[in-house]
Amino acid sequence: MTDRRLGDPSVPRPLVCVDAGTTNTRVWLVAGDKILARREATIGARDTARDGHSRALRGTLRDLIGTVRARTPLGTPAPLRVAAAGMITSPQGLCEVPHVAAPAGAAELAAGARESILPDVTEVPILFVPGIRTGSLDGGEAGIGSVDVMRGEETLAIGLVHLGRIPAGSLLLHVGSHWKVIRIDAAGRVAGSVTSLAGEMLQAVTNQTILASGLPSTPLVAPDEDLLRQGMEEARRSGLARALFCVRLLELAGGSSPEGRLSFLVGAFIGAELAGLEAGGALVPGMTVTIAGDDKVGGAWQLALQRAGWAAHSLTPDEREAGFLAGLSAVVAARAGASAAAPG
Repeated sequence: MTDRRLGDPSVPRPLVCVDAGTTNTRVWLVAGDKILARREATIGARDTARDGHSRALRGTLRDLIGTVRARTPLGTPAPLRVAAAGMITSPQGLCEVPHVAAPAGAAELAAGARESILPDVTEVPILFVPGIRTGSLDGGEAGIGSVDVMRGEETLAIGLVHLGRIPAGSLLLHVGSHWKVIRIDAAGRVAGSVTSLAGEMLQAVTNQTILASGLPSTPLVAPDEDLLRQGMEEARRSGLARALFCVRLLELAGGSSPEGRLSFLVGAFIGAELAGLEAGGALVPGMTVTIAGDDKVGGAWQLALQRAGWAAHSLTPDEREAGFLAGLSAVVAARAGASAAAPG
């Protein structure tokens, strides 16, 4: 039987992991690949931006970290560090960390990370993982459309590569409030990304326009493949704005359900996105696409990509969680390795 006394090297030292985004914050206590505890709260960078200060985020994070640390098994070494990624490193977070330039993997993220102690949050040092920037912020000769940024998705991408969930030389499509295509290079690094506000626009159109009366009050449950395809084709043929009005026409014509019209609407957004991504060279025929994020909209993306000829598959929530935690662990390990190798 393994001796689990304090200091036993066979017992992995736990790590507190934080994913603090725009609207939600999640905290885990992990030991190796085992999750010992998890907690979350509906608070994020948006609250800091709205309030003009970070007190609410700091207080909530303190409570979440304290709660998961209390779950450390008896005899297990106490965590020495918190690792955090996402919007927590933005100006609206707790510690602004500049983006590192693509291409970047765990080593580059570790080199660009910043470690700080925030006594009002926890006495344990927090390693803040930077995001990744594609191109120069001034756009250069290529223009602002060549620039992109991310905070949080890079950690997921690097973790999924480390776990073997996504292959080198492929694409990760992250579907959430933003839709983001992330390119993974042959070395398994984030080579660049392209982001749109399509997720937020989809929500706004669904809830804040005349189309709301003809759409379900709940998110997409199961895509209607035929109407999804029709929405994609209409957006490609006549543009997104006209395709959206066609949702209104479907309601007036009768014969379609609210869920079916939502499928058409989602298809219109996907069709418009596909057209732009293909035109810009972000989607190259023959590449494998792994989809993470909103399960139902992600499922619609999978159907659309497969219909268009791409090899596409969606990750489960557990796979996404494991990927993010593996990404944070990889950055922590890379930073420890770099420190150990440093002279003196």
